[in-house]
Amino acid sequence: MQNPSDDPVKRHLIDPAPRFRDRRNLLPAVFLDRDGVINEEVHYLSRIEDLCLIDGVADAIRKLNNAGIPVIVVTNQSAVARGYITEDQLFDIHKAMVAMLAEQHASLQGIFYSPYHEKGEGDYRRETTCRKPEPGMLLAAADEFAISLPHSVLVGDRINDIRAGHAAGARAIMVRTGHGAKETKQPESSEADFIADDLAAAVDEILRSMIVR
Repeated sequence: MQNPSDDPVKRHLIDPAPRFRDRRNLLPAVFLDRDGVINEEVHYLSRIEDLCLIDGVADAIRKLNNAGIPVIVVTNQSAVARGYITEDQLFDIHKAMVAMLAEQHASLQGIFYSPYHEKGEGDYRRETTCRKPEPGMLLAAADEFAISLPHSVLVGDRINDIRAGHAAGARAIMVRTGHGAKETKQPESSEADFIADDLAAAVDEILRSMIVR
């Protein structure tokens, strides 16, 4: 097992816009889990043909875009470690997802992903500080985009998403889409700062009370 500190945080499709890199003026951001939050949950999504946005997601992300809030995906992708998909294929899926959002005038500022798993194969077999519930992806994104984590929010459908958000010092919302349909019924869901039906409802709550003062 390799040292977790040796793991570089992986990135796809990073927005080079300088407006999100002014370290004199740290911004709040919204971090989104991918599967079950942005796209319909598919067990180890490996084909673009199976990629489908959840209803209302593009509108919700566009609201954040219009408010000037960076939107950043942080996603565990152990399918790579398990040999179900390559990183090149994962990039193609992310490129397709960004294109689907762009068709509805919504954009992401970046995608951070962890391809590792302790039961994975080859170099991907490792414990890591970037796989949620560890906060590594959020910390890397905050550094890259000059983000104020205490004023930021993570939206996810699993308890581990909530714990990653809190470990990074951000607030965390759980949605009932994806695995959230079951996980919101677990006692651990009380760790979430708010529970929303879906991303659209989560964004309404964020814009109402969590970020916009």
